[in-house]
Amino acid sequence: MQIRFYSSRWGWENMAWPEFCRRVREAGYDGVETSLPLNDSRGTDAIMAALAAEGLGLIAQHWETADPDFGRHHDEYHSRLEWLAAAKPALINAQTGRDWFPREWNRALIAAAREISDRTGVPVLHETHRGKFSFSAAATAEFLREDPRLRISADFSHWCAVSESLLADQKESLDLAIGRADHLHARVGHAEGPQVSDPRAPEWREALEAHLAWWDRIVECRRGAGAEVFTVTPEFGPAPYMPAIPYTGQPVADLWAVNLHMMNLLRSRWA
Repeated sequence: MQIRFYSSRWGWENMAWPEFCRRVREAGYDGVETSLPLNDSRGTDAIMAALAAEGLGLIAQHWETADPDFGRHHDEYHSRLEWLAAAKPALINAQTGRDWFPREWNRALIAAAREISDRTGVPVLHETHRGKFSFSAAATAEFLREDPRLRISADFSHWCAVSESLLADQKESLDLAIGRADHLHARVGHAEGPQVSDPRAPEWREALEAHLAWWDRIVECRRGAGAEVFTVTPEFGPAPYMPAIPYTGQPVADLWAVNLHMMNLLRSRWA
């Protein structure tokens, strides 16, 4: 099984796409995970051209839909997934629904994503994320149990923050999620937040080891299932997601270096 690493665009939105893609390729990534500007053919074409010029793949990312009115929310969600699918990415990583939506509303959004995926052939995976239908291990497990076809992008750092733990008491829900994960966001969370300051620091060893153990099991599951490719996006984010020094706003670590370290660590670990 090939393991392909994608760079997040998060934190580098102000860098020109050609320059960003050159930097991504030179760092050894296989592609970029990013959203695409809705209904902006010129902007989307420019992004796709920059990726193609450097031989990089695309994972399309959806996170924008947040309208509290369900009708408008559904229509925007559907439109954005349709737009992303038209670019023929390796997959769409979608932040779906709201944690406070009734279950039937979130089910309807999952159904809309499935219809688009079945029709276009582009997998749509649902990221485990705070504020979405998948905000916690237990909530996500309920959806996974009732829908055997539901597949996820695993970002368990969010669940650590929600549960204020490293999920030691939620093995059943974790096991179910690990077996349904087709993409990974490699960010390390902890009991008080979704991102440690720097995963290289010794004070975060327990959190790092917990995440590495989960991620190892996901890779083993995908290999055991005969998957040809598995994708990983190291996705540590910029300040204020990354802790910053008071008054100056200076991030406590180098974002590019942290994500690059995580890619190299996992590439070596799973070689």
